[in-house]
Amino acid sequence: MATGTWALWNVGFAGLLGAAGVALAAVAAHRVADPSLTTAALFLILHAAAVIGLTALAGGAPWPTGFLASSSLMLLAVALFSGDVTARVLLEGRLFPMAAPLGGSLLILAWLGAGLTGIVAALRAA
Repeated sequence: MATGTWALWNVGFAGLLGAAGVALAAVAAHRVADPSLTTAALFLILHAAAVIGLTALAGGAPWPTGFLASSSLMLLAVALFSGDVTARVLLEGRLFPMAAPLGGSLLILAWLGAGLTGIVAALRAA
């Protein structure tokens, strides 16, 4: 897949997850008084914005693939984490065992990937 198309997919899915985060924040504020829903909503909104930022950065980076891969991993990870937290509160179930911890661990890896890509690119440019 060309990096331009990959970037468009990342931004498209980030927009959907950001919108889901806003909707979930409304549910948390007006319908279900569970702080876990607020956490899930904030994670969706924050990481959707981060994906858009990393994807934009990839456009001018010497290694766009590193930023795009980190962004894609971030999308999957936050969907797992927030989806599982939301399922536990609203459906009294879970996506699958260990979905939230897996999503959280993948989020850490995505952030590390973005950071390392930036550091390596900066060192090579110097």
